[in-house]
Amino acid sequence: MTTKNALVVRGGWDGHQPIQATDLFIPHLEAHGYEIRIEESPKVYADAEYMATVDLVMQCMTMSTIEKDEFEGLRTAVENGTGLAGWHGGIADSYRNTSDYLHLIGGQFACHPGKHPDERTGEQSDNYVPYTVTMLPAAGNHPITEGLKDFDLVTEQYWVLADDYIDVLATTTQKVRPWDPWHREVTSPAIWTREWGAGRIFVCTPGHRVEVLEDPNVRTIIERGLLWASR
Repeated sequence: MTTKNALVVRGGWDGHQPIQATDLFIPHLEAHGYEIRIEESPKVYADAEYMATVDLVMQCMTMSTIEKDEFEGLRTAVENGTGLAGWHGGIADSYRNTSDYLHLIGGQFACHPGKHPDERTGEQSDNYVPYTVTMLPAAGNHPITEGLKDFDLVTEQYWVLADDYIDVLATTTQKVRPWDPWHREVTSPAIWTREWGAGRIFVCTPGHRVEVLEDPNVRTIIERGLLWASR
């Protein structure tokens, strides 16, 4: 088996369990012949010589910031064929200081509408709501989602701002509840891919904590998405 190189960049907000979450998928990559390098910041992206050797970046870096040379290094690597993959805020809510990063990913976390105000206690669970991940026709024969059906979760439901250059495999629809200020349902992409230069990008918005990542559907989608995105 030919060895490939996977770079794991993890950190940012601890609530998304970046260490435990990425540790969940490292054995999967190792089993598919990847050598793993782990970094705790995006500084490595500025190392052009190293990034040219990377087949896949698995990023779990919620919020935080990225410097200009770091972002440009990441974008150049993707344009040259390095895959970029991740889930939830680790990829769709990273580096709010850099609009060019949002452009690269194609979709940005906006909010996760929560429970009724009277039910909130100040914990993360205030934003855990039941919702369905709905597979689109394109998912039926895509290697990331083939054979998978719609499935239900109780976790954060991402309202995403996105463009139409993403290839959406699944969506989620935010209902209108009596206490919400919006007046019609809003459908957001939940799983998407994006081709950028010679590279591929994969995003799965479910994945708030390890217990969500361990859902069989979510885990299968991410495991397949990592391999799909890779060079």
